[in-house]
Amino acid sequence: MAPRYKRILLKLSGEVLAGGASFGIDAERVRALAGEVAEVARTGVELGIVLGGGNFFRGVAAAARQMDRVTADSMGMLATVINCLALQDALEKQGMPTRVMTAIQMPQVAEPYIRRRAIRHMEKGRIVVFGGGTSNPFFSTDSAGSLRALEIGAEILAKATGVDGVYDKDPRKHPDAVKYDRVTYSEMLAKNLAVMDASAVAMCRDNNMPIVVFNLTTHGNIMRMSMGEPVGTIIGNAL
Repeated sequence: MAPRYKRILLKLSGEVLAGGASFGIDAERVRALAGEVAEVARTGVELGIVLGGGNFFRGVAAAARQMDRVTADSMGMLATVINCLALQDALEKQGMPTRVMTAIQMPQVAEPYIRRRAIRHMEKGRIVVFGGGTSNPFFSTDSAGSLRALEIGAEILAKATGVDGVYDKDPRKHPDAVKYDRVTYSEMLAKNLAVMDASAVAMCRDNNMPIVVFNLTTHGNIMRMSMGEPVGTIIGNAL
């Protein structure tokens, strides 16, 4: 079976690297995740990955409430780079050539983000992991995911979460939550379905970038998503 998409931007939260813990990096979880990503890359899919940093520091978290917001967001962006390096190491151990590119320049550990270079890396079969968010405070890594997806010409933005799609309310708190198989950007924003930041959804809406939200904790879902199987929820224009 051929992949449904040629180029995908995969958005991962930092928490997925922590495994069952609430902080830090679980080496076994990162190894398993890298195995799934490498399997998809071997089918010929060009992959870009945006990572969050919530397993170390989140600018809007309680720990940052007494801090200047710009400082706190800068710390969160640096946390994403730690995760990117961990994932790069795990992917290379799977035999996949990987490049980390950061929006905040730190040439001793990663390449600076240059759009054309990122695209060229993917064309050569390298996985590109984007760190540092957008390099700007007040923007989440969801917004970074939307931005990078548009810049690299991805066919879809794939947001991997801990639930199997978009619901009308949090299914972890409300057993009667109703899942959407497909939903429009406008519905997402009007109903405040908080699976992604509103600014990230609006950016995708304005540029017609489809989004799929799916459950990362189910093994094999990254591959199923790349093959176009109905996992999770599709977000797009009028459906």
